[in-house]
Amino acid sequence: MKKFELKNGNEIPALGLGTSGLRGKECTKVVKKALDLGYRHIDTADMYGNHQAIAAALNQSDIKRKDLFITSKIKSEDLKYDDLKKAAERLLNELDIEYFDLLLIHWPSPEIPVEESLKAMKELKESGKTENVGVSNFTIPLLEEALEYDSNLITVNQVEFHPTLYQKDLLDFAFKNDIILTAYSPLAQGEVFKNSVLESLGKKYDKSPAQLALRWLIEKNIVAIPKASSENHLKNNLDVFDWNFPVDAAREMELLDQNNRLIDPGYPKFN
Repeated sequence: MKKFELKNGNEIPALGLGTSGLRGKECTKVVKKALDLGYRHIDTADMYGNHQAIAAALNQSDIKRKDLFITSKIKSEDLKYDDLKKAAERLLNELDIEYFDLLLIHWPSPEIPVEESLKAMKELKESGKTENVGVSNFTIPLLEEALEYDSNLITVNQVEFHPTLYQKDLLDFAFKNDIILTAYSPLAQGEVFKNSVLESLGKKYDKSPAQLALRWLIEKNIVAIPKASSENHLKNNLDVFDWNFPVDAAREMELLDQNNRLIDPGYPKFN
């Protein structure tokens, strides 16, 4: 598994399992299968309502905690200082873990200053409750505000990012400030399977549009967290590291960069 180094020296697996929409026994089954197949990065959030189901999968696995990377996110209504710290403790209990590998502000709140939330997040990091701190769905102006509070605290910004939503300006800003982007909905809610460039390249090189889209992200040093529930999709999504784009395929993939550049998508849907 390829890993990217965060600004504090920690590492994050380049591919993880997104769990939005997975709940109950199905969630436990999928997460356990993913762990058996080799996934080590599991992404969840308070608003997904599946922490206890994920905990069941983690407890059924014999993988050591230090070999896992668990990400969760704090809801926007819990971003006040005291509420955030209480929420973090509750999420740890639900997941049955002692610390997060990465804790994110899920969505910014216009009513709560980001500095107040980051103060609580920083204290959680200092106390060992989370190894890394980040944000999600933050635009460039919001990232600037967060970096002004503490330029070293924010390591990750999780946003919607895929070949048909190429946020180059946001990516460039992140690189400039040593922030890793994590792409949710990396398969564009299935739209990558309808993309003519990915479809033709998939047939030509015997790769699925999903594999090409995920490799497109990883080539840009972006973490991808596709959601999958079937064993076949879990396996296919994981099979993106032991091959390279042929030269002509790389050139065609560059067309996606040129034709799908958006500065700010406005984050139209929740994840």
